[in-house]
Amino acid sequence: MVTITVRSLDGLKNQIQAGAHTIIADEPVNAGGEDEGPDPYSLLLSALGACTSMTLHLYARQKGWPLEEVEVILTHSKEYAQDCQDCETKVGRVDEIRRRIQLKGNLSQEQRQRLIEIAAKCPVHKTLMGEIKVRDTLV
Repeated sequence: MVTITVRSLDGLKNQIQAGAHTIIADEPVNAGGEDEGPDPYSLLLSALGACTSMTLHLYARQKGWPLEEVEVILTHSKEYAQDCQDCETKVGRVDEIRRRIQLKGNLSQEQRQRLIEIAAKCPVHKTLMGEIKVRDTLV
């Protein structure tokens, strides 16, 4: 189990404590913040990107493949469900995350293809694609 503590600071700024690490989250100025840290969606995308890179490096290392670097570029958008051709939901809006993965190293086409398949097995990706429940408790 992972425990993260988030405390509000001035304005929309928040201090995130993750073990020994402290991160500041904020909103951009045009959204009412002071832009002193990434916004929550940027943190979410960062988690997916970091997990993807780590998963690919671990897999390539295990296989002895010459993967040198992984770059993951992510975007998040919302679209109307009725406009989404491959979505089950047809009402409201659907979140879409696009993940572009660049692999550096002397990899064969088969290795590259396998690494793209492995990207879908990153734990954060599996969490986002699975059923998620958020249970709130007021203390």
